[in-house]
Order: sequence, then structure tokens, then C-alpha cells
Amino acid sequence: MPFDFLQPQADLSARNTLALPARAKWLATVTQTGQLAVLATHPEFRSLPRLALGCGSNLVFSGDFQGTMIAIALKGREYLRADDTAHYVAAAAGENWHDFVQWTLAQGWPGLENLVHIPGTVGAAPIQNIGAYGMEAGSLIDSLEVADMATGGEIRRFAATDCAFGYRQSIFKREGWHRTGRCVITRVIFRLPKHWQPHTAYGEVAAELARAGVTRPDPLQMAATIADLRRRKLPDPATLPNAGSFFQNPVVSAEFAAALASAHPDLPRHPQPDGNVKLSAGWLIEQVGWKGRNLGRVGMYEKQALILVNRGGANGRDVLNLGRAVREAVFARFGVQLVPEPVIVGGARS
Repeated sequence: MPFDFLQPQADLSARNTLALPARAKWLATVTQTGQLAVLATHPEFRSLPRLALGCGSNLVFSGDFQGTMIAIALKGREYLRADDTAHYVAAAAGENWHDFVQWTLAQGWPGLENLVHIPGTVGAAPIQNIGAYGMEAGSLIDSLEVADMATGGEIRRFAATDCAFGYRQSIFKREGWHRTGRCVITRVIFRLPKHWQPHTAYGEVAAELARAGVTRPDPLQMAATIADLRRRKLPDPATLPNAGSFFQNPVVSAEFAAALASAHPDLPRHPQPDGNVKLSAGWLIEQVGWKGRNLGRVGMYEKQALILVNRGGANGRDVLNLGRAVREAVFARFGVQLVPEPVIVGGARS
């Protein structure tokens, strides 16, 4: 197989939505799965660190990457089959996530509408089990296909139960396979319900539908409502570089949440099925005064405190310094430890 899919000393500044400067020793643009076998077995690349790259919407480059950055450009969408309860639809890992969701809705296969307008690729979605407005991608994944780089790029199938999905978690993230390049997701199969019901319990969604006088929304109305909410709250990376939500919403024990609420009655709380309670990281950040506040060339967005933005010319160190300052402020006030969502690449850590 020719090596024209490889580029040495590649500039990555346009390949991350925070627009941070970085270079990769090698950039591999993968358009067919056989190229992954080349990277897994060829002596020049086998010993190098590897990291899969979608559109770079969940990365912070704290420095150059001294390995092979694998840009997943695998394309393809198809309807597989149906049973009594669901449609089964597959998408290659390099497909744009928002475009894929819109395509499923246009075909009359609802289910993913609450996850519309999330930046990234289909292959990145299972890694941190992306979620929004009361829904998580893992709840609709049937299975996925993965190139196992430890066995020469062999394609393996993971059932949803093998993926150990949790809040912003999966086996790929928990075991660090996405960081080490051990496994590269190549295709995801979704199970979309035939007997669809809208997920409207999330406060902002319910309020928006009520304002519009919609009592029984259809899938397209749900998607449009959520897309409008996201556009109003979140900056466009093309005009204001950012990586979306910079921190996970913390999950704490019910006892700890009750103690916090007694001191802070306005604290948003979301009980979880396991008895724990999810808190709002954005609310915590706003309470300690970081909403709309800058630290040098970076800041927390004025319309949504959870979003860290590059005001212009920032580097990875600027981002990590702000992330640390926000985490320390929240912990000092509330005793809650915020965890960054993006993957930190390049050696330094927040």
C-alpha cells in the first residue's frame, strides 16, 4: 500500500477547534481501514505513540505530538435492517456527527434528535459517550467496529454492553485506549426506536417548547428546538475558537449534594439512577465569578460559563492555566473537584 496518506511534521493548528498551535511528527489521513493495518505493523510507525483525530473538537494541544496523529476520514452511511422495535443504521467513523443526525431524521428514523448540533465525528461520539438534554449516545448504540492496533489493525466488534458506557465514559476512555491509540473506532451501528417518544424533561427544552406553544413535539421540532438552544448558548468555533464544554458536570453522593443545597438553595441538582446526584458545572463556575472573565488570551464564555474560549493567539499552556484557576476556585468554594472533558495532548496536564 502506498504511503501517500502520511504527512511528516504536520501543522495541527487548523485541526483543533481551540485553534491551538501544535505539530505532529506524522499525520495519517485514513480513508480506508487497510491504512490502519499499515500503521499497526510497519516498523517505522509501530513503536510511535498514536492518537485518533476527528475534527479536534475535544482536544487541547499543550505541545507538539511526537507520534502519529490518525485523522479518521472514513465515510459512509447505510440502513442495515429493522426488527419489531428498531431501525439499525450504520455510519463510518469519519462522518460528521451533526450531518449524520440530520440524515437519520430526514429518513424518518428518529432517536438522536437531542444530540443535534454537537461538533465532532461519529467515531468520537462513543469514546466519551456524548450527551445533551437528557440523552446519551450510548443508549442508542447497538455495536461498533474497532481496529485493534495491538493485533495489526484487526477489526473487532464491540456490542454496546462491551463498551461500559457511563456519564461521559466508555471502556475506550476509561482504559485509556483512545489516548494510546490501542483501538481506533471505524464504524458505529445505532439502534433507533420505531416507537419514538420525545425526551422533553430537561428544563431548558421543556421551557422552550412551552414558549413556542408546542405540547406534542415531533422529532424535527425537537431537533430544531435543541439546535436553537445550542446556537444561542454556544459560540461557533469558526469565529470564537473553543472546545465545547470544558468540564464535566460533577456527579456527587446524594448526601454531599444535600449538604451543598442546604447552604446554596439555588444549586441545580439532577438525581441519577444509581442514587448519586449530578451538579451543574456551569452554575458552580458562575458562582465563583469566572463567567465572562479572561485570563490573558483565554476566558470563560460570557453566555455559558462552561465554555472555555480562545480570545486570540492562545497556546495550550494558556488553556491549562485557566482550567486550573477555575478548578481551584470551585474547589475552594464548594469542595467539588471539576474534571476537564477534553483530551490533553502533548505532555502537560491541567
